[in-house]
Amino acid sequence: MSNDISTSSSYLDSLRWQEKQAVSKDKSAALTQEDFFSLLTQQLSFQDPSKPADNDQMIAQMTNFTMAEGISNLNANFQSLASSMTSNSALQASTLVGKQALLESSSLELDGVGDSKGAIIAEKPVESLILRIEDESGQLVKSIDLGAQPAGPVRFAWDGKNEAGERLPPGSYKIKAEGSTGGEFSSLPTATFKNIESVNINGANGIVINTKEGAVRLTDVAEIA
Repeated sequence: MSNDISTSSSYLDSLRWQEKQAVSKDKSAALTQEDFFSLLTQQLSFQDPSKPADNDQMIAQMTNFTMAEGISNLNANFQSLASSMTSNSALQASTLVGKQALLESSSLELDGVGDSKGAIIAEKPVESLILRIEDESGQLVKSIDLGAQPAGPVRFAWDGKNEAGERLPPGSYKIKAEGSTGGEFSSLPTATFKNIESVNINGANGIVINTKEGAVRLTDVAEIA
């Protein structure tokens, strides 16, 4: 009985075939410019002399390949540019921490050091504008008469004192703005400065700033101070 081991079995052949396939998969299937011109040369060498290739078609093929390669390179450059812009955005965002952002809000922070500032948004001119400041219990502590104002943001500053001229303790206070037009009063939106505690780079939302009242996109911030 022969003890020779056959090396031509279908099982071993299948292994060899799979091994060859695995090697070929590692090669890039992308058609380079050199491959294109090599194929073009072959096409010209095997063309029928009696029916040569149309020059317009040849030029169109070369133009299409050049455009495709240019678009591919352009996409790669855009990806590199996007990465660079993200890094720059993160660096710029870090400089915002510790600053103040003007955000639409009905609360005003009093730190006990300087004036608390904000703005009232008047969509149309008002004959009389009044800002009311209340404590946490809703008790009126200060009323500021800003008089007649044109349409647009109306700046205000509060020194932290009540009607009696006494300085109030630091904390959060409620504000309400009312404007009179034609003898009728209506509530107006207000915006105040909030401390920026941290920032995030949040994909499609861009730069997001975090304040004590929550998170807001940088594009929604009216002013940085």
